[in-house]
Amino acid sequence: MKTRRQLQVAEQIHRELSTLIMFEARDPRLAGITITDVDVTPDLLIAHVYFTMLGSEEEQAAALAGFAHAKGYLRTQVAERIQQRLAPELIFRIDRSGERGERIDHILDQLKGGNEPDGEPG
Repeated sequence: MKTRRQLQVAEQIHRELSTLIMFEARDPRLAGITITDVDVTPDLLIAHVYFTMLGSEEEQAAALAGFAHAKGYLRTQVAERIQQRLAPELIFRIDRSGERGERIDHILDQLKGGNEPDGEPG
């Protein structure tokens, strides 16, 4: 279970990273990215940042490379803005929850269609 402090720091990081990416990042690989979640470890030293974007696998890989390139700058900016003694290490990951949701919906539609007699809705 997450502590209130973890949730506060995660929210601050989420807000500041979103602002940085939207208004200050000049790397075209980071265009069109949405930060979906930030998960901070109990010691507040590591922040797992989940993002999503429209595009192909290659574009998503390029976005990860863009984050790797900008990681130092983003960490420094976040540290200044959240005013915490130690800046958390930022680990960027692609958020695949939307894809999983679509896959589950597709499977449920198939099951629903397969269980209905003569294809009539039930």
